[in-house]
Amino acid sequence: MEISALQMEQVNDRIRALEKSGSFYGKKLEEAGIHEVHSPEEFKKLPFSEKKDLRDAYPLGLMTAPEEKIVRIHSSSGTTGKPVIIPYTQKDVDDWAIQFARCYAMAGVTDTDRVQITPGYGLWTAGIGFQAGCERLGAMAIPMGPGNTDKQLEMMQSLHSTVICATSSYALLLAEEIAKRGIRDKISLKKGIIGSERWSAKMRDKIATSLGIELYDIYGLTEIYGPGIGISCQYNAGMHYWDDYIYLEIIDPKTGKNVPDGEFGEIVITTLVKEGAPLIRYRTHDISRIIPGTCKCGSRYPRLDTIQGRTDDMMKIKGVNVFPAQIEEIIGGFAEVSSEYQIRISHLDGRDTMRIYVEALSGHSDFADLAEHIAATVKSRIGFTPIVKVVEEGVLPRSTKKTARVIDERFD
Repeated sequence: MEISALQMEQVNDRIRALEKSGSFYGKKLEEAGIHEVHSPEEFKKLPFSEKKDLRDAYPLGLMTAPEEKIVRIHSSSGTTGKPVIIPYTQKDVDDWAIQFARCYAMAGVTDTDRVQITPGYGLWTAGIGFQAGCERLGAMAIPMGPGNTDKQLEMMQSLHSTVICATSSYALLLAEEIAKRGIRDKISLKKGIIGSERWSAKMRDKIATSLGIELYDIYGLTEIYGPGIGISCQYNAGMHYWDDYIYLEIIDPKTGKNVPDGEFGEIVITTLVKEGAPLIRYRTHDISRIIPGTCKCGSRYPRLDTIQGRTDDMMKIKGVNVFPAQIEEIIGGFAEVSSEYQIRISHLDGRDTMRIYVEALSGHSDFADLAEHIAATVKSRIGFTPIVKVVEEGVLPRSTKKTARVIDERFD
């Protein structure tokens, strides 16, 4: 989708603020000799922002508004390198709550719902974003935070929570615990709003079926407000994103050139009205596509497809480039296994080895035959034979946050 005249006007306003503050991006513009954009073609010549730029600005080099206007900071949840600290003005906080309230409304949540919030609070954007949007909508927020599953289930039953907000990993853990304890008839959940990590169709089906709820994908990242910049609707045909707050492009990650709507590539986001730390053409490394056409739900907001993975997810095994999504898709084709898997990559005896651990569903006892079939399918579709280990259901680790599915031991 081409950038509109109004969006360009908003970008130019942010450019002026970035130049005035002397931020890293203002310096990039100065080097490029660009101070305004007047057409989509000129916009596409603006330099990209990268995660490295944000890390290099630590601690408060991203602050674009005057310090007296900054009311809060958040930090990315990344575990490598310096953290990225994002300052927010009061307007940023309010704008984020407005976007999040839209997400709840898109999912059919109303002011009569009771929303149990399990993502983390603190420097991470998730918990407080879910809460602010909930309060903006007028629903009852139950701010549990992560973990303590016994308490989560106690409150879920006592307060008759109707909406659960969680990572897919924790939603699965809760679903399994509810089934194990035989308390499904005491649970009042109707909807689940799930974000923070990519999840397979098989995992989605298991959570929805186990809990008997509708599921909605929510999208966002700390650098761009946090979760709440987009969500799927009841037709589950992509995530609507709020194009009055962000402009979204899809580029070829290798060339940096824009790809046509409908083609997959890397998501690049520009914040249109953010004050504390505006970002222009920020490379997210998330892979998706803009879905052309109008959604059946009738919303005017454009759609982004489900996140397929990340450009930095790629693993190189025996000279073959592999993405976790490819392994996930293969596993999803086997009715005998659960949605859970773990990939371990090792370097043994001078060569790389991939081990894939999967869980057999109850009733399937021929683990060796199943492992052989999965390994053969990987070989036929991807080009090399992994070592497949089949274990009993529930053996692989569950997480209250994000599940680590790929463990590369080559560099330990």
